Amino acid sequence: MNAREAYDSWLNSPYFSDETKAELLSIKDDAHEIEERFYKELEFGTAGLRGIIGAGTNRMNIYTVRKATQGLANYIIKCDTCSKGVAISYDSRHMSPEFADEAALCLAANGIKAYVFTSLRPTPELSFAVRYYGCTAGINITASHNPSDYNGYKVYWEDGAQITPPHDGGIMEEVRAIKDYADVKTMPKEDAIKKGLYIPVNKEVDEAYYAAVKGCILSPEAIAEYAKELKVVYTPLHGTGLVPVTEILSSLGFENVYVVPEQREPDGDFPTVAYPNPEADEAFALAVELAKKVDADLILATDPDADRLGVRIKTGKGEYLDLNGNVSGCLIGYYELKRRKELNILPADGELVTSIVSSKMSRAIAEKYGMRFAEVLTGFKWIGREMLRMEEEKCGTYLFGFEESYGCLIGTYARDKDAVAASMALCEAAAYAKSKGRTLYDDLKEIYETVGYYREDVKSITMSGIEGLAEIAAIMKKLRNTEVKEIGGFNVLKVRDYASGMITDMADGTKTPTGLPGSDVLYYELENDGWVAVRPSGTEPKIKLYFGIKGKTAEEADAIAGRMKTSVSALAEL
Repeated sequence: MNAREAYDSWLNSPYFSDETKAELLSIKDDAHEIEERFYKELEFGTAGLRGIIGAGTNRMNIYTVRKATQGLANYIIKCDTCSKGVAISYDSRHMSPEFADEAALCLAANGIKAYVFTSLRPTPELSFAVRYYGCTAGINITASHNPSDYNGYKVYWEDGAQITPPHDGGIMEEVRAIKDYADVKTMPKEDAIKKGLYIPVNKEVDEAYYAAVKGCILSPEAIAEYAKELKVVYTPLHGTGLVPVTEILSSLGFENVYVVPEQREPDGDFPTVAYPNPEADEAFALAVELAKKVDADLILATDPDADRLGVRIKTGKGEYLDLNGNVSGCLIGYYELKRRKELNILPADGELVTSIVSSKMSRAIAEKYGMRFAEVLTGFKWIGREMLRMEEEKCGTYLFGFEESYGCLIGTYARDKDAVAASMALCEAAAYAKSKGRTLYDDLKEIYETVGYYREDVKSITMSGIEGLAEIAAIMKKLRNTEVKEIGGFNVLKVRDYASGMITDMADGTKTPTGLPGSDVLYYELENDGWVAVRPSGTEPKIKLYFGIKGKTAEEADAIAGRMKTSVSALAEL
């Protein structure tokens, strides 16, 4: 069935609502829009669904959400774990409450109880709730930091992490097996509640989550004495972070937390930003303005589902330094390991975990403290998978994990990145630094002086629509067929192709396994501890080019990074 035929079938089927048909009729003369909405099914990938909200097979709507949930329900039934139930949460995006209810009612119609948050919650609390209730799975309705016209549907498994093999493949297979939307089950909400299959989540879970986050504190004395002296500016960027971040900081005694008023309230339009992403400079514009007014020590920004944290710290000159996800992750990780060492609670088998495209400074920090270090594929679910491995094999103690994409986790109470806990950890680190007559900026300089001057960056190239997907695939194919010998003046030592699962030594052509699952990533190991990685984004219509380098001084590192940025951009144009 081509796009026009699929479009006509939706218009003619009694299954789809009059409202849906009216939306489709409004584009009847727009062939390109019909093609974009119907040229394929919205793909249920390894993390679930993510797409533009609207009518059509390639859009986020109640029908695609129901279909995904029916596939999940079929898989749960095959696993014989229906009695354990599924936890469901949602963020501040348009249609999030509606999609959460549609998922819950589909599960209920399949005899699977759903524990449903009745108002918005951060992503990490969903991960926590799955573990708290002992659920077989979890569903989180969010599109993270995507633009306002997007929404998404993430699936978690019983350990609290997003689905990984074999469950991701099993669920995808069940979703693909559903050929007719009318075959999907649902039921009235009132009936589901009466049958005990729709269970509203109460505040007990919030309290347990807050307690678990605060249980990660290492310096309560410093917080008690110095929290009231710190000034923190915070913006939830119209998302879910407001209540949990301010509740936890307030309860610990951080009295001077200034919330950006224009971005305080949840709003799916994200009216003050084009892109609600703490990686973007514009997301910090209002926060920096407020920070200068109140002379803040620290600026924090969480994305709409509060799993990613953006950070700016005051420098010795009174300016605010933007910390990318690598630097903020290393700053928190350094504090966690250093403080544990001081307290004599650093386990001999402790492990720090990052993704393959994150800063190699993390490896140097782990080595400084004699800790294990593990690299996993991009996506925090793989860090969760490594946590599960440690537990199952009783080998290794998880201490900290982070990704360059502004996400980290300091405890084991959840299995996804937690910007609420990260906000607390940075405020704690700032209080501890103040107790020593220092600042976070001093701590950052100490890290560089101790392990080296690392620099990283990422260039994202947006390629939307059908044409964009083809362009991204063409770039990856061309790179695989091109022998890249040097990048930025540094020789390529090895090439890791995670799709083939092999590492090629450029000196002698020998091949060894990567040791990680397959993924569409090319990774170039360079001289001087440098590296470059290229991959299509798993959540946005982009191709991403990452790089990292190391210099002997800050000036040398900045100069090398500048040259590397130009060379890396050229890779997409080979």
